[in-house]
Amino acid sequence: MNISEYILYCLAVVLMIATPGPVMLLVASTGLKGGYAAALRTIFGTNFASLVLIALSILSLKGLLVINAHWLDAIKLLGCLYIGYLGLQIFREVFFEQAESIQEKLSPVRGGFQQGFLVGISNPKDIIFFAAFFPQFIGITPTLDLSLIMLTLSWIVLDFLTLSLVYLGFNRLRHSRLYPHLLALCGMVLVIIAIYGIYQVLI
Repeated sequence: MNISEYILYCLAVVLMIATPGPVMLLVASTGLKGGYAAALRTIFGTNFASLVLIALSILSLKGLLVINAHWLDAIKLLGCLYIGYLGLQIFREVFFEQAESIQEKLSPVRGGFQQGFLVGISNPKDIIFFAAFFPQFIGITPTLDLSLIMLTLSWIVLDFLTLSLVYLGFNRLRHSRLYPHLLALCGMVLVIIAIYGIYQVLI
């Protein structure tokens, strides 16, 4: 087994998950609103989305699936539009609800399995990772199937642990005066990510 290559893969996964993006921001904002139970359901949804993308990547590697570039761009574009919609929803609630009731009425950050899955499956960053970066590490063992199993299991564990740590970090600020500002920041970053993703697809 190529230990150094495997460690490099694990580091890349943690950095990619921890870098501010749609999935991380959704889990963080969900945790601010509904606590760990809501954040956990969202993590399960994003994790399942990752498994679907991994499965598609594996089928592509084995020559059983050919993904049309135009379809891939269409999925990325729809994903960016959905991410932008979530960001605008957060903005709308933060700036148009009464300040005294903002903690009770913020609905766009409810998260959950379904929303986590939709954001995960349409996240351009994850699509690019599993389509281009993931296949580069299939040589960590001499056997393709063993490598794919190890890469997949490692992703699941690291994804769960990293997003849980993200929630715990944001949860410390849940009852802070910074709460609405953090949510507004999450919304703003989601919109920026969506605009940048649309730009990348259209150029």
